[in-house]
Amino acid sequence: MIFETTVEKLVNAIENADRVTARNASLPILSTVLILVSNKTVKIRATNLSLGVEFELSVKAEADGVVALDGKTLSSFLNTLPKNEKVRLSQNETTLHVTAGNNKTTIKTHPYEDFPTLPTISGVEVVIPKDEFIRGIKSTYFAAASSDIKPEIASVYLTVDKNTLYFVATDSFRLAEKKEIIKKQVEFPAIIIPYKNIIEMARILEPLNDEITLTINENQVAITTTGVYITSRIVSGSFPDYKQIIPKDFLTEVIVLKQDLLNTLKAANIFSDKFNQIIFSISPAKKKFECVAKNSDVGEYSGLISAALTGDDVSISINQRYLIECLSMIPQDSIMIGLNGGNKALVIRGVSDSSFTYLLMPMNR
Repeated sequence: MIFETTVEKLVNAIENADRVTARNASLPILSTVLILVSNKTVKIRATNLSLGVEFELSVKAEADGVVALDGKTLSSFLNTLPKNEKVRLSQNETTLHVTAGNNKTTIKTHPYEDFPTLPTISGVEVVIPKDEFIRGIKSTYFAAASSDIKPEIASVYLTVDKNTLYFVATDSFRLAEKKEIIKKQVEFPAIIIPYKNIIEMARILEPLNDEITLTINENQVAITTTGVYITSRIVSGSFPDYKQIIPKDFLTEVIVLKQDLLNTLKAANIFSDKFNQIIFSISPAKKKFECVAKNSDVGEYSGLISAALTGDDVSISINQRYLIECLSMIPQDSIMIGLNGGNKALVIRGVSDSSFTYLLMPMNR
């Protein structure tokens, strides 16, 4: 195996592939990145058996070959070099020789015969805009459960209705839904993608410019675009029927500037307890929107927030960290907070925008 390319082109692919690798004692080959040279093309491949990725690069190739190695070692070396530097890689038995300008190194390789092949997915195929796909993921994945005990909620749910894509995630304490309008009507079965996988999908696809093709079957989804192929397992099971828990009307509504609320929440964070608990006290009749935080080890905080208030008085205890996390997903300067008493979930949206909905359950006081 012998080929030449630029540092920038190679290091991007190696770094992204290395993020997909897994440390697996029973299958150590999963910790490596595979480099395959054939027909003047380099394919860089990695998989952890749940998520797989392959990058295809056009290079100046002199000899075909295949090698498996530690991607972090190679990318770390490449990152010490100028991005536009030409780099030459050649294989010699159990080592890979890398030369760039006045720099050269040898990297130990591993037997590649046990490296898994990436599945070729056949099924329902649909083309969707990349930007809308990325925005939907980034607006919701943070609300997914971090534990795999319930895999159906340690995931992002993706479905479609005519020309609207729905991205949803929940950890049972909060829920984020993002609706993305696309130009063409499409149809595909609803899928549940592990959030760890979908984060990497977004990271890999974000710098690219082309549309993406989703291919979906019963167990897996594949994403294809120019020079990139990604596969992920699909979580079996049912996503919660979330639409029935989002209220359509509210007994109390708050319209507030997002930055004003964020400033108050940051101050309250200093004094909130180990559960990140704060209390909102809302009295439209008294024109009062107050945020209170108490910590027996630190002290207390009380802040009044300027807001337009309508409806009934209410006091609700919530996790301020969960609230802060959703605010960056709302592009509008003003937000609406809807409440139906202190024991039911509050709902947050941008003013005059229903594309993003965030539902947050109250805490037990």
